[in-house]
Amino acid sequence: MKALGFDVKKAEVLKLLKDYDRDGSGNMYWDDFFDIMKDKMLERSPEDEVQKAFTLFDDDGTGSINLRNLRRVARELGENMSDEELRAMIDEFDTSGTGEIDLNRFMSIMLGDS
Repeated sequence: MKALGFDVKKAEVLKLLKDYDRDGSGNMYWDDFFDIMKDKMLERSPEDEVQKAFTLFDDDGTGSINLRNLRRVARELGENMSDEELRAMIDEFDTSGTGEIDLNRFMSIMLGDS
């Protein structure tokens, strides 16, 4: 569950295991796990998820994504992109002319409102 981005406590996992242990074996079937995860995914707020993603880019806490932030993320993902390519990505969505993408613009891009 943690690998899928859910911060779950041990007590919650044990309760789920108990609730879905049909045969008393201490095991859970794949279909049960899938149903639990589907429900948890549907409970997530898209806006909250985009906010979390923005924070991963904005590691310096400036409130915007700049070339340095984008370069770092590209490198961490193993992408070999030139500064020109990264700048073009920013320029495509930078409607304010600052050379950066702020949270509102990022939300708009990620939620399809752009």
